[in-house]
Order: sequence, then structure tokens, then C-alpha cells
Amino acid sequence: MKILVPDDVVLDLNLPKDEIASYTFGEPIAETERDADAIVMWGFGHRWLNEVLPALPNLRWIQTLAAGPDALLASGAVPTGVEITTGRGFHDRTVAEHALGMTLALVRRLPDCLDAQADHRWASEIGGSQPLHPGDRITTLINANVLVWGFGSIGSRIADVFSVVGAKVRGVARSAGERHGYEVLTEDYVDAALAETDVLVMVLPTSKSTNDALDARRLVLLPKHAFVINVGRATTWNEADVIDALKEGQIAGAATDVTSKEPLPDNSPLWDAPNLLITPHAAGGRPDNPEPTIEANAEAIRTGRLADLINRVEL
Repeated sequence: MKILVPDDVVLDLNLPKDEIASYTFGEPIAETERDADAIVMWGFGHRWLNEVLPALPNLRWIQTLAAGPDALLASGAVPTGVEITTGRGFHDRTVAEHALGMTLALVRRLPDCLDAQADHRWASEIGGSQPLHPGDRITTLINANVLVWGFGSIGSRIADVFSVVGAKVRGVARSAGERHGYEVLTEDYVDAALAETDVLVMVLPTSKSTNDALDARRLVLLPKHAFVINVGRATTWNEADVIDALKEGQIAGAATDVTSKEPLPDNSPLWDAPNLLITPHAAGGRPDNPEPTIEANAEAIRTGRLADLINRVEL
């Protein structure tokens, strides 16, 4: 079996060396490697996918490094009969870490501190004696009400990380109940939950049902002191509505690691939205211990035990 692996990701796979060949994302696969049975990929770049995947006639399996298969499936490039497994679990810790970092930056007013530092100004309004819970803003995650919208593998890890610093966390998912010790609501109860939310963390995937899930109607349900953090997909919130909410002071601030156009054009209104922190899709991008999953899936493909595939996408 031959497996193609991207040369921009360091993978220490415990597989026979003669089974592994490298490729460069965005470039054609070398003719000598087009007999590959499998490919490890991120799943982005529809144009490239539609050029490359049909050129692999022996392809049996695609292992995505992304947590979800939405971008790959949306490309329409996957040949019939090819197995797909996802990188669910590869980014839990890094995305949770990033979400916490973005939230703390807003809560502890780090952008304001950087502005003051650039002006060589001691920002006494931020430091010194301060109330722990002022009435008009959130200045600590201690006892803050955090709602994680999209309570899958990454969402549950985010809940753990936020709980460590004292937040009270609930989740939103397709089914209600208790998961990993956290109360989980269905979307039917989102509107009521938003009114009690100090920090909304969005980890939703792209789908028809999640498109513009957070829009103008729901933004006004949040308290004016609330922060919104998006480490899921840009399609799940309405960017124009978020900008308007920030300009009108309907929410205190927002942070996003995803935008509808990436790279974000220099004329995008997002750049100038007040109290908005933007990071360049940097939350993930560095798979955390993916090798055991890839190795196990390679063995399942090799031996024909498809039921043993980890994170298998049911098509």
C-alpha cells in the first residue's frame, strides 16, 4: 500500500518507509506516485482537489487532518467508494488553548493595554484597584457563564479549559443531556441561554443548518457585556451582523479565527470593526498526536477491516 503524506506537516508514522511518499499541497502529484492507495490531506483548496483526486485511480482512503470533512465533501472531488476518515481529536487541545487565549485577551483588555503601551501611557483605568465583577462588563472568567455552541470533541475540551479558570460552562449540541459532566442543551433552547451568557464560544461546523446560526436576531439576545468567540467556521455567523452589533454596542467584543474570505482582503470591514480581535486561522493547523489514528486506519484499510476505521465518515 502506498500512502501520500503532505510535506508541510511533520508526521512520524510507524509505517514501512516504502509505503510512504510525500507531496506538496497545491502542486500536481508526481506521476510516479499516482498509484497511491491513500492520501493524508487537509481537504482545503477545491480547485486543487478536483485536479488531484481524479488523477489517483487506485485511491481507496482519504485521511483528513482537519477535524471535520465539510471542506473536502463540499469540493465534490471525492471519487465514489473512497473511504474518508477525519482528524477529529487532532486539534482539541490547540483550538481550546486558542479560544481561551482570545477570550482572556478580551476579558483582561489586552488590546487596550497594547494601545496604551504604543502611546507610552500607563492605563490606570485598567490597573489598580478594580471590582471583581463590575456591573457593566466581564473582567474575569471566574464564575462567568460560558456557552459552547458545538459540543463535540473540540467543544468538550474547550469546556474543560474554561472550567479550570473558574467559568461555569454549558454546551449546545444536537441532543440534550449531560456530556463529560457538563449540561448540554439543544438549539431549541439557544435563544433563552444567550440571555444568560457572558461568553459565547462558537465551534460549529459548516452545514445548511448552521449557516448564519448567529445573526442579528440572536446577537441582540446577548447581554451588552457579552463576548463572542468564533473558532469554528465563518459561515456559522453573519459577519455583517456581527460588525453592526459591535458598532452599535450590542455586545462588548468579539474574536474570530475564521473569516468568510481567507486570506482576509485588506479592504474587508472586519479589520476596522471596533473591539474585534482577528487571528489568521491559527487555532489549529498543527495536528496533535495524529500518528496513532493514521497508523490504525492504515492497518484497517490494508486488511480490509473497514469497520475498524477511526473517525470514519458515513457517506
